Amino acid sequence: MELLKHNVYIEWLLRAVAIIIILLTTFVSARIIKKKARNNENFIKGDGTRVKFFMHFVVGIIYFFGIVFAFFLIPPFRSLAGSLFAGSGVLALIIGFASQHAFANIVSGIFIALFKPFSIGDKIKLVGKEIVGVVEDITLRHTIVRTFENKRVIIPNSVISTDIIENANIIEEKTCKFFEIGISYDSDINKAISIIRNAVVGHLDFYDNRTFEEKEANADLVTVRVLGFGESSVNLRAWVWAKDAPTVFKMVCDLNKTIKEEFDKAGIEIPFPYRTIVFKDEEMKKRKSIMSNEMKG
Repeated sequence: MELLKHNVYIEWLLRAVAIIIILLTTFVSARIIKKKARNNENFIKGDGTRVKFFMHFVVGIIYFFGIVFAFFLIPPFRSLAGSLFAGSGVLALIIGFASQHAFANIVSGIFIALFKPFSIGDKIKLVGKEIVGVVEDITLRHTIVRTFENKRVIIPNSVISTDIIENANIIEEKTCKFFEIGISYDSDINKAISIIRNAVVGHLDFYDNRTFEEKEANADLVTVRVLGFGESSVNLRAWVWAKDAPTVFKMVCDLNKTIKEEFDKAGIEIPFPYRTIVFKDEEMKKRKSIMSNEMKG
């Protein structure tokens, strides 16, 4: 009897050691795959997104089979582990995933990694959702976007794969932003255009976007046009170019200050709404009567 108990203890000890070895092997294998993926990402610039996504995919499979093998060594869980390997069990697992969002997110993540509507490091905007930022990671379930306020937005892959996306990195990063300003009808329009051009060209982040032909023809460095006439202003628009979206945003903010200061020096007015109050005759008589009585008093 004691020998039987001793054998049982040894058996459970061996099972515990085997489980620990399996879990350690699973953990170490996952770490090695992650390290190799990061090294490959440094060398394969264009495929960094695919490498990182499939790294998540392979690591997920390693953890899945590692946990299943560990369960298989525990008798109460052996039937569960066996059912997972059985064909009917795998089918039931797939159906279970498909009935939820998890399987849809995995498939969408695979499509994103294969067809690359965006990559890690791209600056994207989700049209209609007011989400703008840089893609930090694409996992099996979701995509992580870091906004320009340094916040992380977690978007399920099934959602982002069906949305309309503006990608600033698909062709090139240089970005154009409109700088619009109104001047009064009495102001010198040519002087205002000259001030705007000089301010844009004089900025450290100015980007010359002229074509070779335009440079040969000595075209203006900055395009400024008269958009139209408002109720109290002549509206001007300048096309401001910079190397990327964050730079052009900062550049336009700087131009707001610089051009306002230069307009003040040159006597060019930036109009603001005027309000004229008109009194009816009876109201005016009452006011005059009140004023007259106050003067007599």
